[in-house]
Amino acid sequence: MRRENQSSVSEFLLLGLPVPPEQKSVFFALFLGMYLTTMLGNLLIILLIRLDPRLHTPMYFFLSHLALTDISFSSVTVPKMLMNMQTQDQSIPYAGCVTQTYFFLIFTGLDDFLLTSMAYDRYVAICHPLRYTSIMRGGLCTILVAVSWILSCANALCHTLLLAQLSFCSENTIPNFFCDLGALLKLSCSDTSLNDVVIFIAGVATIMLPLLCILVSYGHIGATILKVPSTKGICKALSTCGSHLSVVFLYYGTIIGLYLVPSSSTSSNKDIVASVMYAVVTPLLNPFIYSLRNRDMKGALEKLFHKAPDLS
Repeated sequence: MRRENQSSVSEFLLLGLPVPPEQKSVFFALFLGMYLTTMLGNLLIILLIRLDPRLHTPMYFFLSHLALTDISFSSVTVPKMLMNMQTQDQSIPYAGCVTQTYFFLIFTGLDDFLLTSMAYDRYVAICHPLRYTSIMRGGLCTILVAVSWILSCANALCHTLLLAQLSFCSENTIPNFFCDLGALLKLSCSDTSLNDVVIFIAGVATIMLPLLCILVSYGHIGATILKVPSTKGICKALSTCGSHLSVVFLYYGTIIGLYLVPSSSTSSNKDIVASVMYAVVTPLLNPFIYSLRNRDMKGALEKLFHKAPDLS
């Protein structure tokens, strides 16, 4: 049926959230508040790490880049969703849709690789504490972040170039609040078999392999912790990993729910909820997880607030 109409699509329609019209203002205020909290929370983490010399360590170096990634990640999808809710205009130009997909893929990949780098940092800190400073040098941390950017951009560029080769006919409605790659492939009237193969290979390389590395790192960490004779030592070791583990479970849990669990044609609302958890809630919760569960971050926050009256 789609092949009968070969007219090109100049724009797509984002259906957005399944919210009743009379409740859109409430949800607009809710998501605006969540977005602003995400921005302020992650900016505060970057500021604290920048100002407090005690946080100038590899773990917080990676955390500052994760916070910057979360800011960018939310800014790719949420402002457009808020604008659509406010103006009732659900359209997005073809070029804008492809661009949104590109940046969404970049920051998704960055999250994966940065969480993996943080897991490696915790592995070295707990399993090889005497060699920690010699292994986790500033140069290595910079290389890990640079490689994360290169791999993420290359992955996103590959998907985007393949997407640009596809034809889109009369079907242009995306049942989500952002331009998801999977949804776009379903709308195409071209052969997407190559895209599907690349998505599978890239999914293994950017999602499954980083997750495997994280699991292996924490397997070694767990084995090392079990050898610690004192309960105090075990608690100290766990406290250095608790925040990171919480973020890993939250992040990969939403990825599995959104991309790896098969969805039926009647589960679009469930997919949207998973998308909200992944693109909106996870970047919102990360600052709270690291500030509430981390003694160093709480100390830096108290120090900042105690200095504030003196500055005035």
